[in-house]
Amino acid sequence: MTEQISQRELRNDSGRIMRALDEGASFVVTRNGTPVGELRPLRRHRFVTADTAVAMFRNAPPLDSATFRSDLDEVVDQEIPHRA
Repeated sequence: MTEQISQRELRNDSGRIMRALDEGASFVVTRNGTPVGELRPLRRHRFVTADTAVAMFRNAPPLDSATFRSDLDEVVDQEIPHRA
């Protein structure tokens, strides 16, 4: 959920707001109670822990390696071009 902050809060509490942006939080900045802008992180952390990855794929269907390789061979040319 996006937190609303006033212009004064942005000025007086910029350290906390910057740390929250680093953690992925977004803010709507208001002036006299009227929204005037949005602060959001430019990038998200892309590192995913092994435990998170395992949890994400825990209920995935099993992978048949022969079928997987066959599917890849249908769409990818794996021939090495001759360079002479």
